[in-house]
Amino acid sequence: MLIRKRSFALATLTIFTFSVSLIAPTFAGGFFRLKEKGHITISPRTTIITGDPEEIFDEGAAEIVAYDSRKKRLYISNGNDSAIDIIDIRDVDNPQPILQLPTGEAPTSVAVNPRWWRNEIAVAVPADPEQNPGSVKFYDTSGNVISEVTVGALPDMLTYGPWGRYLFVANEGEPNDDYDNDPNGSISIIDVRRGAAKVNQDDVHTVEFTSLNGMEDELRDAGVRIFGPGASASQDLEPEYITVTPDGKTAFAICQENNAIVEIDVKTKSLATIFSLGTKDHSIEKNAIDASNRDDRINITTWPTHGFYMPDAIASYRTRGKTYIVSANEGDARDYDGFSEEARVGSLELDPTIFPNAAELQLDENLGRLNITTANGDNDNDDVFEKIFSYGARSFSIWNTAGDLVYDSGDDFEQIIAERFPADFNSTNDENDSFDNRSDDKGPEPEGVVVGWVGRDCYAFIGLERIGGIMIYNITNPRRPVFCDYVNNRDFSGDAEAGTAGDLGPEGLLFISAFKSPTRRPLLVVANEVSGTTTIYDIVKRKD
Repeated sequence: MLIRKRSFALATLTIFTFSVSLIAPTFAGGFFRLKEKGHITISPRTTIITGDPEEIFDEGAAEIVAYDSRKKRLYISNGNDSAIDIIDIRDVDNPQPILQLPTGEAPTSVAVNPRWWRNEIAVAVPADPEQNPGSVKFYDTSGNVISEVTVGALPDMLTYGPWGRYLFVANEGEPNDDYDNDPNGSISIIDVRRGAAKVNQDDVHTVEFTSLNGMEDELRDAGVRIFGPGASASQDLEPEYITVTPDGKTAFAICQENNAIVEIDVKTKSLATIFSLGTKDHSIEKNAIDASNRDDRINITTWPTHGFYMPDAIASYRTRGKTYIVSANEGDARDYDGFSEEARVGSLELDPTIFPNAAELQLDENLGRLNITTANGDNDNDDVFEKIFSYGARSFSIWNTAGDLVYDSGDDFEQIIAERFPADFNSTNDENDSFDNRSDDKGPEPEGVVVGWVGRDCYAFIGLERIGGIMIYNITNPRRPVFCDYVNNRDFSGDAEAGTAGDLGPEGLLFISAFKSPTRRPLLVVANEVSGTTTIYDIVKRKD
């Protein structure tokens, strides 16, 4: 096992029925084919909502979505009902509810085995309390229980590898609110080659990070954030999301709060590498941010701060003979009753030799409101901060498999939002008329990402959790991605709590290739956590 060293400043560059309401499709088109290189956009076609909009508002009624290409069905995790909603989309303009599948506790993730003849889905279900081992439940695609196995604490995301031989589960292992019960984070690898009906506990191999215990100082020196009170490395590392390389040989899991990626060797089912993602230097012009929600304006500018990338979702793809990792750099803080790292720049004592203009910087209209961490930046533990570290990079990035930064979108997201939605810039996701509300935190907060090939080009679709909408980039050349479009299916004149504001809080994104699509052209499906809506988009060629 190898620790790859990286300094903080390096990476600058039981079935019951339920009702479904449909919002009329806004786009209809003919057969789609895109062979030549070019830009694309997305057009909302159908929006599905499984429940009363006012009752499911901000209850996680649509979080993660999976797809069965044989039966042309969507499987949507519904935290509000602790269930999986199964929707038939053979007629995309008129989706039909099949059934609602209860899961016990609220599911955190759902996946469909890519071996279509297996007819099986997997669902991640945490225990109660979440610090106890969770479970993965297997069902056939009609909702019948097949089997169930135990995995690590708080299984937060699961995904099948290529060819559906193994199922990978990110067990986050979060502490309780008092921070006196902190289970190990882990990755479970479940052998499903014999089919889910034959899966038993012997088929589960859980990779913990106990080999790193005693190496906490070395990890910190390498840039990995190990900082929970009294926590060992294996307790502190919290896997959030997994991507498996196209050859199926390697899995990469993001540990968001740790700002690190762990590499898992699938053949040996062991930890191969851990590396820090470093930080983004916001004093560089291309990395500018709007840092205040108290200045009554859009002010995207440079500041003497560094942002931890801290991705949420990641994806991988292969282009030009190499594999790359794509990350949505959301950012996340540990904020519990028993321990919190959160503070604002205005509350810090800044080193006067490094920040001679500290008083000006710490004004609310400047940098004073920015949410930062107290776990880093005080190098000699004297309560005087030599560096300022914030959460997230307000961007998406592309990394090689050695953890080196290949591309970052810089300040694109905020600049594009400022141009297209100036009256709603950096809005929050649970109320309209919230201009500039999130500038002091993580801005647009990119959370979800999915990649897909359309014709000869590969595209990244990045969901913005706060203001909403999807950013689209052509990433065929990983060193020179090209912005294609930003589409936001939110109605800023509506009432969020009444369910008239459109899509709010995109969480899970799903790309459906033309080959597998019911329309025979590519689709994008987005589950929106706050509004509880799931929208199906046509992927279309731009006319401009």
